[in-house]
Amino acid sequence: MPVPIAPVQIALLDDHPLFRQGLRYILQTLPYVEAVTEAAELSELLVSCRQRIPDILLLDLQMPNTDGMEVAQVLLAEFPQLKIIVLSMFSADKFVTQMIKLGARSYLPKDATQEELILAIEDVLATGHHFTPHISRALMRNVQRPTRQPATELFNLIRLTSREREVLRYICEGYTAAKIADQLSISPRTVEGHWQKLLEKTGATNVAGLVLFATKHGMVET
Repeated sequence: MPVPIAPVQIALLDDHPLFRQGLRYILQTLPYVEAVTEAAELSELLVSCRQRIPDILLLDLQMPNTDGMEVAQVLLAEFPQLKIIVLSMFSADKFVTQMIKLGARSYLPKDATQEELILAIEDVLATGHHFTPHISRALMRNVQRPTRQPATELFNLIRLTSREREVLRYICEGYTAAKIADQLSISPRTVEGHWQKLLEKTGATNVAGLVLFATKHGMVET
């Protein structure tokens, strides 16, 4: 991804000082990161956010005095533009789906590599989200199969083109626009056009909505 024109600020909310220090060290090596702020509790983070809203928040889910899900709800209610990336030891579907539905832009395990973390940050800065195959599978497994409508009936209803179906399938597999463009030998801008059409046709507002919609209606297999 090209380096963003404007420098960005990243905030960390985690109760382990050593883990925060390691993240800070990684983040400060990135040329587009202007500042890194740290907090161990929500109260500290709120003070910082009210002075300046960070572009990205790296959020732990479980802390002694703070519940990550409640933190996300409080922060997004006051700062809806805040882009949250969850870093958690918990990988169960229920945690992933709840956080994505709450508005998190990505969800990574705490044992993710430095490269995976940087990719997630850059994707969120560039596109507003970073969906991994694990996130997509968790969302798809979360959908109740009995409520699905036949795929043919839905295709007739919303009239997806064959290309849009291909793009949707890759979205559900966690591909970025650039990767989809490579797979289909088309330009990223063309992929973004199909992506926007899919949002309009399905009524979804984000990638999580597209994945849930496609799975619910039998367009993709779990």
